[in-house]
This record gives sequence, structure tokens and C-alpha cells, in this order.
Amino acid sequence: MGRRRQGRRARPWHDRMFTVPVAAAAAALCVTLLPAGRATALPRTEAARTTAAADGTPAPYAFARDAVPVEGATDTTDSALLRPGRTYKSSVGVAGRDGRLYYRLELDAVSDVYVSATAVPRSGATVSYSDGLKVSLQDADGRNCSFTGTVHFGATQSPHPITSWAARETSGEQYACQTAGTYYAVVERTGAGGATSGTGGPSGTEPSASRPWDLELGYASEPALRKASGPTNAPEAWNSASPEALVGEAVRRPGGAGFGGAARLGQGVWKDGIRPGQTLFYKVPVDWGQQIYATADLGSASGGQGSVGTALVMSLYNPVRGFVDDVGSGYDGRQRSVALDPLPPVAYENRYALNDRVSGMRFAGSYYLVVHLAGQVADRFGEGPFGLTLRVRVAGTARPGPVYAGTPAPRDLFAVPAGGPDAAGDRATDGAAGTGNSGGDGRSGVMKLVAAGGIGAGTLLTLALVLWTVIARRRAARAAGPAPEEADTASAPPRAPAPWEHGAARGR
Repeated sequence: MGRRRQGRRARPWHDRMFTVPVAAAAAALCVTLLPAGRATALPRTEAARTTAAADGTPAPYAFARDAVPVEGATDTTDSALLRPGRTYKSSVGVAGRDGRLYYRLELDAVSDVYVSATAVPRSGATVSYSDGLKVSLQDADGRNCSFTGTVHFGATQSPHPITSWAARETSGEQYACQTAGTYYAVVERTGAGGATSGTGGPSGTEPSASRPWDLELGYASEPALRKASGPTNAPEAWNSASPEALVGEAVRRPGGAGFGGAARLGQGVWKDGIRPGQTLFYKVPVDWGQQIYATADLGSASGGQGSVGTALVMSLYNPVRGFVDDVGSGYDGRQRSVALDPLPPVAYENRYALNDRVSGMRFAGSYYLVVHLAGQVADRFGEGPFGLTLRVRVAGTARPGPVYAGTPAPRDLFAVPAGGPDAAGDRATDGAAGTGNSGGDGRSGVMKLVAAGGIGAGTLLTLALVLWTVIARRRAARAAGPAPEEADTASAPPRAPAPWEHGAARGR
């Protein structure tokens, strides 16, 4: 920066007002006139991924921006209170008391509640097949409210985010946890390095056993039905046939690095790049009465040899981050494809099924596709990225859902976003959604941005010209010498509104 000259007189307020709008207008005009594909600013998630990938390291898990820090307690007495509809960030230690944490809930007698925990091993940790995470909901007498959910890293033995969930249900033929009162969400590590086993694992798991895992906690509440007189059994007949695979040009859609930043996908063919050790998150709106089908294709490698037993894993989670199903495949450098088995249409009564694949399809809303590529792939085939193609189909006609007696938390948890399941995704990077891939025209989003930028720039330029005219006239009047009667009665020009006071969007 240049040195400020001493004794320089401050510019008049009207000169400073003029400079700001002109600069802002020029900047807005430059942005508006940028050709497609030449934007200098990446979306938040994509920018983070690009930065992380600069040194070949996959981006870490991206915690929700509104996550509230909370510390888990090693006993119920000192446990912190969680509130429904919020997301929390915490961590869980290892072995003994630090590997089992308690969080307090205050529940009514009629709502169903769901607590999920996503564990994120820290950089440099290794994991074994049996390392995992367990979540349970317990009443004041220590009784489990439902079957507890335990997840493991499994055959990949690759550190990546894993998610477990538990529920307190008041509908159907449930007997435990049916009264209002204080309950506890219990999160604990399992396996060779965890608290449950109490035994040491092989030497390869020592880094995992000695390091905490970060946690993202989700807490959702589902109100009771206004009229609880429907069936209490899961549907037995539904279309379980696999549809024809979707074909066509794939549209590039960068995946998110966490549940909160998951990239939205509609029906269609989508592509991305994935690096060994990386986990990508996508969300697919599915309405009541609709079925979701998904296939993940991993592209061939340009070199390398050998094979990795379990390399690619695609998992499906429901709107409360409850596990529904997953599928995996090995990799030997040749292209591989995995597909979820057909799932039932979304229905409220699916919750009464004993099968997790069926009972998980109990809500409308955003279902999450989570894709992980094992870190061991890099040892045999390089750091990538490797091509990833997702083929997503949402079949069936949406139908009215159940009528709740209250409001879910979060409020829009079971709502399908505006535009429906066939709408273009949130972060399309090609500027247009490929023909036949989505119900909306992908170009409309770009044109709206151009229009908004043009309107904003035009408004600022008009304001700048008006101010310029006012300033010129005032200077001319001062040079000619104002009349005495005008010296005391001239009113100051009105304050110029800041650029954001004209409806311009604030920066995220």
C-alpha cells in the first residue's frame, strides 16, 4: 500500500459516497460479463475440496456450519442437554470411560425421536475391521428404547466417516420408553480400540486406539399422527424388480464432504471424481410413495496392478441419517459397478418392518448417498482422482403423506425441496443439466444469475450517474459563489443506500 501523505484533507462525504457505488458497480458488471465456465470463485464446498486436493489429500469431513459444540459426559449426572432439530459437534475418546459418552434428552410421551452420530477418525489414524460406533437411547432406568445401532469400518479397513443411529418410538407395539421424562443418548466406540471390547487389537490399530474420533450428532423429532388409525404392519407387496439402467451424458456434480453439504441430485446420470480415502455425500429428494434406485460406477485406472478386496462402498441413509443399506465392490484397475438392491416405496408404515432396509424407508425427504473409495487403492493404482458415475432413478408418483399433529424438528425434515425430485441439483458446474437428466432446464439457473447481476449492476450505475450529476452541480455552484440566502437553507443530499440495501445478496 502507498504511504498516506501527512496533512491530507479528508474527502467530502459525497465524494466517498460516489466512489463506493462506482467501484461496486464496476465489480458487479465484471462478474456479470464473465463468460460461462470462467467464474473466479468456486462454491464453498468445491473450493474446499480443490484446496484439500492440491497436495493429493482428500478433503476431511465437513461439519455442519451450524453445529453447536458440546462435550459428552462420562456419566449421566453431568450430561449436557441436547435439543431437537439441532446438530452438534463433539468427540469420543477410547478405552474405558472416555469411550462411552452420555447426552441428555427431555422427551414428551408421543413424539418419535432419532439420534445419529457420525464418527470421523482424525488424520493419520488407522482402523481395523471391527472398529466401530454404537448409539443407543436409554430411559432413566438404563433400558434401551430400541435395538441399538452399531456400525463398523468393515472390510475396507479405511478410515472414513461412519454413522450410527438409534430411536425412541411411541407408535406400533413398542413397550419401553413410552412416557415423558429424561432420557439419554449413549455414544460409544466398539472393537479392537474401543470401549466395548476391553481388549487390545493388533499393532495396526494402535494409532486408532490412541486417538479420539470427532463426532457430528443429529437429533430429530417426529410428531405423532393427528389420527393414528392406520395400519401397524409394513406393506408386504411392492415392486421389487430392478428397472432398466439410466443412460445418457453424465452431468458433472461435485459431491459434498459431509451430510450438511451434500450435493443434491435429481433423477439422471451424474459424474464426479473421487480420490482414495475420500468420502462424497449426495442427497436425493424422495417423496411419499416413491422408490429410489442408485448405481455407482468406478472408472478404470490408467495404470497400476493388483487388486483391493473392498474398494468402493456406497451407502444409503434416510432423512434422519438412519442407515438403510449399502453395497460394495473390489477393484483391480478395471471399471466396476455396484447397485443398491430395490427398496420399497417410502411409506409411514414401513417402520413396523423388522428388516432395516424396509423400516428405514419410513419418511419422505432427502435420502443420502454416501460413496467411499478405500485409501488402499492409492497403493496400487495411484492417487487419482478416479472417475465416479452415479445413476439415480426416482420412480413412482408422489402421494399425500401422513398428517402430523405437530411440527417435525427440523421443520423441513420430511419435506421434498422445491422443484421435486427431478429438479436440477444445487451445485451443477456445467451450467446446464444434460438433456433427459433432470426435469428443469439447467441453463435457467445461470440466466437467473446473469439477470440478477445485470439488474444489480444497472441499479448501481444509475445511482452513480445521479450522484455524479449532483456533485458536479454542487461544485459548479460553489465555484460561482452561492447566493447568501442559499448558504443557510441548502439541505444535505440524502444518504446513499449501501449496495446490500437494494436487495443484493449478501456474501455467504
